[in-house]
Amino acid sequence: MARVKRGFKARRRRKRVIRQAEGFFGRRKNCFTVAAQAVDKAGQYAYIGRKRKKRDFRRLWVVRINAAARACGTSYSRLICALKEQNIDLNRKMLAEIATNDPKGFEALVSNVIKSAA
Repeated sequence: MARVKRGFKARRRRKRVIRQAEGFFGRRKNCFTVAAQAVDKAGQYAYIGRKRKKRDFRRLWVVRINAAARACGTSYSRLICALKEQNIDLNRKMLAEIATNDPKGFEALVSNVIKSAA
């Protein structure tokens, strides 16, 4: 059987890993074995971070809605309950956006929703 040197394929694989490790510190950026481990770990952190980002933003939106709702004289849970009872489908992202950028509009929304719920 003929001898296979694997030059091209191996070089391409190593170059891809080294390119992904660009910007890392020390041997993590230029030593293949260390860089491969660092790139794998970075990928794990990136995967976890994509999941965490969704959690973190939802928490931020809830905090903003709660602060604006309390300024209007109600609480977050009462507001969300009233919105669900009246089948108003505004997600938390949009509610938080309204609360931060249009406080008067948010106050009008809250007063109408709470008035109708009572």
